Amino acid sequence: MSDTIISAENIGKKYIVGHQQQQYVALRDVVAHSVKTLSHRLNPYKPHSSLSTANTTFKEEFWALKNVSFEIKQGDRVGIIGRNGAGKSTLLKILSRITEPTTGRVNLKGRVASLLEVGTGFHPELTGRENIYLNGAILGMGKVEIHHKFDEIAAFAEVEKFLDTPVKRYSSGMYVRLAFSVAAHLEPEILVVDEVLAVGDVQFQKKCLGKMEDVAENEGRTVLFVSHNMAAIKRLCSQGILLQQGKLLINDNIDNVIQNYLAKSISIDRVITWEINDAPKTSEMILREIRILDDQRRVSSTLSTADSIIVEIEYDLLIPIRGLRIVIGLLTQDGVTVFSSSDLFNAPDSARLAGKHISRCTIPGNLLNIGSYILSLYVDIPKIKILFNTQEYLSFTISELANNPMGIGAGTPKGIINPQLNWEILNL
Repeated sequence: MSDTIISAENIGKKYIVGHQQQQYVALRDVVAHSVKTLSHRLNPYKPHSSLSTANTTFKEEFWALKNVSFEIKQGDRVGIIGRNGAGKSTLLKILSRITEPTTGRVNLKGRVASLLEVGTGFHPELTGRENIYLNGAILGMGKVEIHHKFDEIAAFAEVEKFLDTPVKRYSSGMYVRLAFSVAAHLEPEILVVDEVLAVGDVQFQKKCLGKMEDVAENEGRTVLFVSHNMAAIKRLCSQGILLQQGKLLINDNIDNVIQNYLAKSISIDRVITWEINDAPKTSEMILREIRILDDQRRVSSTLSTADSIIVEIEYDLLIPIRGLRIVIGLLTQDGVTVFSSSDLFNAPDSARLAGKHISRCTIPGNLLNIGSYILSLYVDIPKIKILFNTQEYLSFTISELANNPMGIGAGTPKGIINPQLNWEILNL
């Protein structure tokens, strides 16, 4: 008997997109139209043209997915990655049987539990307790089975005190904790998790990753996980699927998939600037620019191991905020974290006024080795709210070894970092 639990054959999903084009009317058109109208009244048998100010609607086909085929084995942990608009969420909706594919077919073996957005399958007027039983029933569980898992679900979600409160009064974090806990504990054969975990705090995200690891490794269930956090994808998943513009680009082990994604998706420029309408934003903050400079504050195409590297994040605060934290992370080309650092290191309780700000970090020279690096950004108010979840934005390459005391032919030093440490040679 085959251990294939998900089989997708030439999946395609087509949408019809409408575009409106405004027809602007000049004064001369109005005058000409009035004359023609008067002429028509005097001669009603003459053909009459009308002046319309209505919008003209054009329709076109948009393929969110096209000719996507793959197989997933029982117990596989599969990370689905790609840029925004690549078709990741559409694929998950098809696999979860929420959306029908336009072409192709999907064969699934077993029950599917999906967590695609905050509050999936919850009724806002029901209490947390009632929604656990409701969601469990939707997933195909019996009342006895749900009752057996109830205490474990409530404890994992950390909402025991609020079980008899309508979930419409829950925060988004409480919502997602309870929704994930139900989906993970009621033992579906296939667990599908979208980027919804970004709503939770860092501690709960780690807790969820640990639970998904346990579900896959110890219980043999299949996990499909979508995230822009490459470190989380690398930790959890063994296999990967890379989507680009609705097409399956790579289906391979997770290391190869991440390397290809980072190589294709991260800007090779040293600066990324957003216009006001396109900028990542929340009700508190707007990102404006991220830039990588050398120690002369230039956008340099060539960096050596001795160069200091300056990272600047420019942003607007829409309201005063106390305790805002800007965190940068540095990853290797294959997704391994080198370090992370926060601008709260020197001012742990700083208050920032509304207006334009720059957070600047200097990576000292003689620290990084030759190689390519990815810069990620994470912004939150610790223990209160995540503003921007971890996402990779820029890359840079250190291509020159500043000094090589071993001489020509010694090669590049081993390791991710290449610190110049102080040594002493003692003659005893």
